[in-house]
Amino acid sequence: MSVAVRTLRSASPPLHRGRSRLTPAPSMDGAIRVVVGSHDPLPRAGITQVLREATIDVVASASNAADLVRKARAYHPDLAVMDLDTEPGLSDRDRAAVAGILRSIDPPVAVLILSLSADERFVVDVVGERPQGFGFLVKGRFGDVEEFTASARHVAAGGTAIDPIVISRLAGRRRTDDPVAELTPREREVLALMAEGRSNQFIARQLVVTIPGVERHITSIYAKLELWSNGDDHRRVRAILRYLGR
Repeated sequence: MSVAVRTLRSASPPLHRGRSRLTPAPSMDGAIRVVVGSHDPLPRAGITQVLREATIDVVASASNAADLVRKARAYHPDLAVMDLDTEPGLSDRDRAAVAGILRSIDPPVAVLILSLSADERFVVDVVGERPQGFGFLVKGRFGDVEEFTASARHVAAGGTAIDPIVISRLAGRRRTDDPVAELTPREREVLALMAEGRSNQFIARQLVVTIPGVERHITSIYAKLELWSNGDDHRRVRAILRYLGR
């Protein structure tokens, strides 16, 4: 781990455990507040323009990991978009550490990572036990601008959005004794789309079924994974964790 990242981590304040949702101060017009971190100036400008055209408020941008963390602490955004895999000297381990620091700020910052590679182990390590407010997209695979901005909004709101190619690789690594393996093929399709951050409406359109049909599949998934309702009832989150092998 680089000296700069170690310094940032040691200076990072502890996460306030009493908060269960992302609660940064909203902008005056209620728009999502975002900081953009990218080592390359052209992608940084492009991401900023795309987000602003979607009425997402980019409050700051940064050219390196240290500056991204500083500005996240200063501006209290809802979301940090990280495109840092070309920063010299910054390893995957460092990027994971930076994401962890951002997610431990009080209040925590949601993180959407843009990456050149689809490393499922990296994704699982960063997710930890908290997939809320986390996204990972492989650059060059966005279907369109609307898909990217929709993922940004979903992650900023506390959702999870993981690139389909990562989901596919995780499915290929699944153990035979994994409870997810007991799901029907259609139920695994539904759970994979849930892990991508898709809504029930999207899943219904994608699989050409009704919304009540999707809801029945999800109910069956919860039962087979023994995810019973509790006071908070974050079963969707717990199901995603099971899919990620956590």
